[in-house]
Amino acid sequence: MDPNNKANIEKAFAPIREKAGEKRKALDNAAGPVIHIGMATCGIASGALETKSAFEETLAERNIEARIHPVGCIGHCYAEPVVIIENPDFPAIMYHQVTPGKARMLVKSFLEQGDPLFEYLMGAMVENDMIPQVWDFPRFNMEKRLVMEKCGRVDPEEIDDYLAHGGYGALVKALQSSPEKIIEEVKRSGLRGRGGAGFPTGMKWDLAAKAGSALKTVICNADEGDPGAYMDRTILESNPHQVLEGIIICARAVGAQKAMVYVRAEYPLAVKMVTRAINQAKEMGLLGDRILGSPFSLDIEVFQGSGAFVCGEETALIQSIEGRRGMPTYRPPFPVQKGLWGQPTVINNVKTFATVPFLVTHGAARFREVGTEKSPGTAIFSVVGNVRHAGLVEIPMGVDLRTLVFDTCGGIPNKKAFKAVQIGGPSGGCLPSEFLDTPIDFDSLTEAGAMMGSGGMVVMDEDTCMVDVARYFLDFTQKESCGKCTFCRVGTHHLLEILVRITKGEGREGDLEILEALSEDIKAGSLCGLGKTAPNPVLTSLKYFRDEYEAHIKEKRCPACMCRELTAFYIDLDKCARGCDACVGCCPVEAIFTTPNRKKGIDQTLCVKCGECVTACPPEYDAVVKVSPPHLAPIVERPAEEAKS
Repeated sequence: MDPNNKANIEKAFAPIREKAGEKRKALDNAAGPVIHIGMATCGIASGALETKSAFEETLAERNIEARIHPVGCIGHCYAEPVVIIENPDFPAIMYHQVTPGKARMLVKSFLEQGDPLFEYLMGAMVENDMIPQVWDFPRFNMEKRLVMEKCGRVDPEEIDDYLAHGGYGALVKALQSSPEKIIEEVKRSGLRGRGGAGFPTGMKWDLAAKAGSALKTVICNADEGDPGAYMDRTILESNPHQVLEGIIICARAVGAQKAMVYVRAEYPLAVKMVTRAINQAKEMGLLGDRILGSPFSLDIEVFQGSGAFVCGEETALIQSIEGRRGMPTYRPPFPVQKGLWGQPTVINNVKTFATVPFLVTHGAARFREVGTEKSPGTAIFSVVGNVRHAGLVEIPMGVDLRTLVFDTCGGIPNKKAFKAVQIGGPSGGCLPSEFLDTPIDFDSLTEAGAMMGSGGMVVMDEDTCMVDVARYFLDFTQKESCGKCTFCRVGTHHLLEILVRITKGEGREGDLEILEALSEDIKAGSLCGLGKTAPNPVLTSLKYFRDEYEAHIKEKRCPACMCRELTAFYIDLDKCARGCDACVGCCPVEAIFTTPNRKKGIDQTLCVKCGECVTACPPEYDAVVKVSPPHLAPIVERPAEEAKS
């Protein structure tokens, strides 16, 4: 590149960076505390808006000068609303589950009187290389944040906040480099697509760059639809500019003039944040014609999808944008050869694009210092289910499942035993406890029978029925099938039909063999990844938990006591307290009655097995028992006078 052009780019960016830095410095030097409040969807759903209002009102009432700084998701979704208070003469302190009442207490006790209220403290923060690192309970320093480094630290609605933290510096570096050098650096990094398939990102970009077309497009795939998965949504809500920066660098590398963010309409906050970020970047000259005075121009627009899970597949996504029904198409040609409107198109996941700025800034060698040889970098998971500290975690590739579940996320609550983890979303596999030492990377998980997927992880304890889990995920994928392939459309329907029968105690001899054979046929005969991976929960649960299937079929029994038709509730009269009516008041069908000795019984003919009585029974009694098969529940006769009434 012309040295004069390099200097012009730096000259155009310098005042933008300096203005943002001065604004940040003025805010940092301003007298008074700073209150950071997590305002992503998880925080808002837990009451962060009400908490913010309580802080504002109490500060005004007590005439205290303090700045409220809305930020995105910090990752500790189990602790929302999360608040970090930077009070002069104190370290930055993180508080969990800050209700409006706690917010008022913190203003009065901490900001006014100097008492940090340690009983509500979750952790403290220290400065390290000018980037705050969270040393909190329970994760301490177990994460390695490359992609989510700024999430929870910058205001996603303020581009100056991102710029002050070094944002768009990678773009300047990319504009001063040649497209070939950018692609070569991405290749050397070994970055693999974070959308699930793990295809080498540099190779995809190289193919698109070499495609013979004057018009090319880059698409950010944010059509996240896995049950329990919210990684992409959170990144867009918490730090949209980092994703945009990665998209712009990709477009520069492959020679694209247009880019799109394909995000499902069910993510209104993500849509709002990324749209605002695009407008701000345009105003700053970081998007549009001749970016920062360079010859490179790019426009980015947001396309809202209708929420079809199959549109996460890149050819179905393209069909959706073009106004057609979202159905996968045959490949080749691949989108990098012939994609949107017949033009070469690069499609990468949100996390892939969000990784690019770090990679370009620090180089491939630095990126490879994290992770494994074949899977360098980090992995971001939304960990949900029967785990103590659910939320978003970013860990180095190669960390084993045991470390993630038990150390990083706190293990299984209520003294329950770990049973399995579903990794890779509805198309992933269920891995039992013997796989807890499996490294988390693309190849190791595939060898174990699961898949990396886009980052959804469901942890299950001993009370989980694996047959019902397989039924649940098959129900999801069957409904989300586009219907194009007979094997997927009809095959998943038959799989689901058999699984439903088994969970009802109507399983037959030979069902397991049919499930296995049909699953293999669906994998072989389906066109896209949805159909090819839909049977994975069935195959892995059959492989590792076959005894549970056999118990359902041969003994008409659910070992986990979770399948409603195969379970019953009864009250242990030896544990039941006289005169306690907790279970009576909660029963929606009045199936619970009082016996002559003032203890309780359950009318099995009326019980709908909702389980509310288990929750209502005081833990010191623990008198409600769940049993399978149903006939094991002892019959307690309802008194004649109660029956009449």
